Amino acid sequence: LAGSSTNTLTASHARHMEIGNVTDYADLWSGSADGLRLYARDYPSRSAPPAGPPILCMHGLTRNSADFTGLADYLSARYRVIAVDQRGRGRSDYDPVIAHYTPVTYVQDMFALLDRLEFQRVILVGTSMGGLMSLLMGAAQPGRIAGIVINDIGPEIDPRGLARIQGYVGRSAPVRTWGEAVAQQKAINGIAFPDFSEAQWETFTRGVYRDEGGIPVLAYDPAIAEPMADEDSGAVPPDLWPVFEAVSALPMLVVRGAESDILAPDCVNGMRRRKPDLQVAEIPRRGHAPTLDEPESISAIDTFLASL
Repeated sequence: LAGSSTNTLTASHARHMEIGNVTDYADLWSGSADGLRLYARDYPSRSAPPAGPPILCMHGLTRNSADFTGLADYLSARYRVIAVDQRGRGRSDYDPVIAHYTPVTYVQDMFALLDRLEFQRVILVGTSMGGLMSLLMGAAQPGRIAGIVINDIGPEIDPRGLARIQGYVGRSAPVRTWGEAVAQQKAINGIAFPDFSEAQWETFTRGVYRDEGGIPVLAYDPAIAEPMADEDSGAVPPDLWPVFEAVSALPMLVVRGAESDILAPDCVNGMRRRKPDLQVAEIPRRGHAPTLDEPESISAIDTFLASL
């Protein structure tokens, strides 16, 4: 895949070092409709033919494709996996128009990517914001979606967790060393991962920051916080129950962290009432959001994929 216009893709295959592990994926670059250069990791399937449609992994608000390193490496034994950096995150361009930092824009970017990859059907895996995007994509083009895995998000967002996220996004103090970066992530996310080892915190932190001359810098545009403060921006959808009902015919798995402050049990129960065949997995010792490489997450995702 090669080209230079916003309607083409470029890909370069290499072996990438991931904190002690070597993983094969391609650096996949594409252009958005408004001229941004967007990045994704393209993990080829190690089986021929693949076990099913490609899997598109979409991260949460402040995160990036590194979130799916463990899951993508596991799933690429049988599936082609694309893990994206949304605009303003990771290696993708930051958007000079801050109002574009909303799920509707990201969904447009994702459909443009699927079109350029000529994917007719895909399986969606979305964490938090990526889960909301999955619902919107399923409602917009249901015939294109083979199944959806939603990680720790639902049609209602628990106000406790939303307030917590709004309290740190775009407001974290700069750090000078990787030790300070790890300490900062423990302070922000310790409630979500109470049993993380030091090695896990190191890996997690390396995925959240990028290295700029030995200085860790958060790998997202702080401006993504601004639309969240505007009720009319669409950055925080107030009620997605109509969207959920619109996609209720699609196969769906919901993964919930047992200690989540974003996806409340009452919301999961409401999803089950509206979709009796909904598959649900609750992950112990996890808040918002499970990393999806926990044994319980892997087992639930395997069962779901086998059911498609």
